[in-house]
Amino acid sequence: MNHLIAPSLLAADFLNLGKDIEMLNKSEADWIHLDIMDGVFVPNISFGFPVINTLKKVTDKPLDVHLMIVQPEKFVSEVAAAGAYMMNVHYEACTHLHRVVQEIKNAGMKAGVTLNPHTPVALLEDILTDLDTVLLMSVNPGFGGQKFIEHSVQKVSVLRELISRKNADTLIEVDGGVNLETGKRLIDAGADVLVAGNFVFSSENPVETIHRLKNL
Repeated sequence: MNHLIAPSLLAADFLNLGKDIEMLNKSEADWIHLDIMDGVFVPNISFGFPVINTLKKVTDKPLDVHLMIVQPEKFVSEVAAAGAYMMNVHYEACTHLHRVVQEIKNAGMKAGVTLNPHTPVALLEDILTDLDTVLLMSVNPGFGGQKFIEHSVQKVSVLRELISRKNADTLIEVDGGVNLETGKRLIDAGADVLVAGNFVFSSENPVETIHRLKNL
């Protein structure tokens, strides 16, 4: 399949959020990535359900909801009710990961699991065939605009080999420091979905930037 682009709303202009959503609607963006932070699991607080509930009313783009929070299983029904396509939870935040994944799927959403930069992909071997997406953090989660962690490219390659060995259909998504140069290397290594925040929203022409990412 052709790779997907999921601009991260964390980097949008929240004083003009409607304008940025309209821009994304007109662009070649495939998903809209939503980073929900609680100030506990990561050292930052972002936005919550009022924003997500509003978004589904003004866009047809699938919402890729990434919960950077403790006990994400408490919010499966709320995320589903907000119209999310994908619910992504951190491996590091879920003691009973398989149960959480099944709850996400039972709620009618795609299930994704996120790995922090230090977490090896091998830890997902026993659950990989149950996952729709694995999201690899290529920066430490919590803030946008961070420097890309170079080891992430090799990590994508290792995960791609594991997915092939397990004969799984799991997508590889990467979030953090994505631009045209790192994006091309990630795609070549086997990534399916690129999350881009500052690189898109800080550019002079975000629609063109998304187009260029889409055509790497």
